[in-house]
Amino acid sequence: MSTTAHALGRRFHAALTARDWEGIRSTLHEDATWPLPGDNTVSGTAVGADAVVERARRIASYGLNFELLHILVSRENIALSLHNTARREDAVLDEYLSTVCRLRDGRIAEIETFLSDVPGMNAFFV
Repeated sequence: MSTTAHALGRRFHAALTARDWEGIRSTLHEDATWPLPGDNTVSGTAVGADAVVERARRIASYGLNFELLHILVSRENIALSLHNTARREDAVLDEYLSTVCRLRDGRIAEIETFLSDVPGMNAFFV
């Protein structure tokens, strides 16, 4: 499982950085969920593959650079260690995060993101 899970993590990240929305969707179960902390335009829980893809699209629309630091695998799941950065005239985003992907039958069933700077995220995603 770990080799397959690692490849899935790499595929998910590659699709995200390429803004390949169909590529992201192909990694997800139809009932995938993505709870995201904070109180901003991208926070809350996305339910369903289309909603998860829409959230990824919205986050990327802010011009983020999604630097992959590590792909970590457990017996059944994966985590992406990322350094996300972006800049606009009135705000800077510079955060580290872990995105844990719980897998079911070789696809992502749930994404949970752990952030280093929730207040910074709230200030950036307005």
